[in-house]
Amino acid sequence: MFLHLGGDVVVLKKDIIAILDARTKNSAITKEFIEIAKDEGFIQPISNQDKEKSFVITTKEIYVSPISCTTLKKRSDNILENNEDEE
Repeated sequence: MFLHLGGDVVVLKKDIIAILDARTKNSAITKEFIEIAKDEGFIQPISNQDKEKSFVITTKEIYVSPISCTTLKKRSDNILENNEDEE
């Protein structure tokens, strides 16, 4: 199944490693991780910098999403529930 991250971006749920709140970028280790990812070209912004709410880490890229991690989790859970109902 796919998860919509904002804009025109959807990713396969199985490719998602972690979803982090954008406020975690204030942490020294997260800040370093994000800077390295930017330098290596793995960051894919979906929103303007002032509207970023979450980082979605996938097997290939890191997306900066305008959608909160709570909303993304709810969407993800909703997808799972819908799949179970269909089976």
